[in-house]
Amino acid sequence: MSDVPAFAVADEEVAGPVPVVAVVGRPNVGKSTLVNRIIGRRQAVVEDVPGVTRDRVPYDAQWNGRHFTVVDTGGWEPDARDRAAAIANQAEIAVQTADVVVFVVDVTVGATDVDEAAVKMLRRSHKPVILVANKADNASLEMEAVSLWSLGLGEPHPISALHGRSSGDLLDDILAALPEPPPIVEGGPRGPRRVALVGRPNVGKSSLLNRVSKEERAVVDSVAGTTVDPVDSLVEMDGELWQFVDTAGLRKRVNQASGTEYYASLRTAGAVEAAEVAVVLLDSSEVISEQDQRVLSQVVEAGKALVIAFNKWDLVDADRRIFLDKEIERELKRIPWAVRVNISAKTGRAVDKLAPALRRALASWEQRIPTGALNQWLTALTQATPHPVRGGRAPRILFATQAGVAPPRFVLFTTGPLDAGYLRFIERKLREEFGFEGSPIELSVKPRKKTGPGGRGKAHG
Repeated sequence: MSDVPAFAVADEEVAGPVPVVAVVGRPNVGKSTLVNRIIGRRQAVVEDVPGVTRDRVPYDAQWNGRHFTVVDTGGWEPDARDRAAAIANQAEIAVQTADVVVFVVDVTVGATDVDEAAVKMLRRSHKPVILVANKADNASLEMEAVSLWSLGLGEPHPISALHGRSSGDLLDDILAALPEPPPIVEGGPRGPRRVALVGRPNVGKSSLLNRVSKEERAVVDSVAGTTVDPVDSLVEMDGELWQFVDTAGLRKRVNQASGTEYYASLRTAGAVEAAEVAVVLLDSSEVISEQDQRVLSQVVEAGKALVIAFNKWDLVDADRRIFLDKEIERELKRIPWAVRVNISAKTGRAVDKLAPALRRALASWEQRIPTGALNQWLTALTQATPHPVRGGRAPRILFATQAGVAPPRFVLFTTGPLDAGYLRFIERKLREEFGFEGSPIELSVKPRKKTGPGGRGKAHG
């Protein structure tokens, strides 16, 4: 048996549906470690504590030219209650929606009563099951896998997910069990718009995901911090397919977090970077906090389209609305351009306004202003309100162009540096004229570079 390095994810996008592999098992048998081995990077949160993974979390993977989705799940246990029952239910849904199930058992422990109960659940699914004897770190432990024949799932596959031992052979067997790959369609329409659900813990992100997907897609608990991994969901809203990512609540800055929270913070930052638009959930029944401000700053600094959803609106009375209006004016004055919606994920109030809000923000994010129209407008603006005189002169804007979209980026070619206050004035007027609701705008200045004393200059950069 060969030892194989981690498996790379393909750079190119694959059209059409890809097969799904669900990785299931009781808590702490190494499911997330195996998922990380398959996808080739430390993406799934791993910690030597049972119950770190709580939702079913899909990742793109590739092996020997075949693309597939691998789904990490929380630990399955029979007769689970409360949050453990919700976690087990997510694992069972993953089994039902998979093409192939990888059932992971800890070879150092052997088959337990929980494993045997899981086998009964797997048999009811009528899905192909591959039995993995994990933590077989040496030849002696490989021999222990023979005892797992008693589970009745066929030949056990002894591997070490941590060290990669025999994992290539396992992947070959998984591919052999997958359905035939779909044909690749060239030049098809682009995929669903990518939406990151972000916010501090317990603000209602998972509840909103469950509401818009019309199923219990993510584990919801009144205890903050239930979501650890980002959870991808394809959701149909208002006749359009969207790709939602439910993320862990951000309590601390990444460099101040530790353990599971540190990796969850990295995953959340990665989810924002990969998204096109972010829905930042705020608890409208509570004061806008420093944590809320930090999340908003993360989205703006990443240059993503932004929708602010004031959740739990069913808890807001008339007095709270008065205070909230003042808070918005004070705390959100730097981002008055953000699209805002008032919703209740619990009751479903105004959730149907979310899709139109996302479309408005994305349209602004991708909006391009023709160079002629931009410069005509800017000339009229600067003639009406010139830059203040500094040192006996006032710098002039010679020319402007839009350098890019997603987010919109503008470059101003000038005779000298512009005051920060004047740049803010231009941005405010630019929004008044052309919109850009829901999108950050980047303005940069390229002062004319002088070629010598008395010489004519040219713009640099």
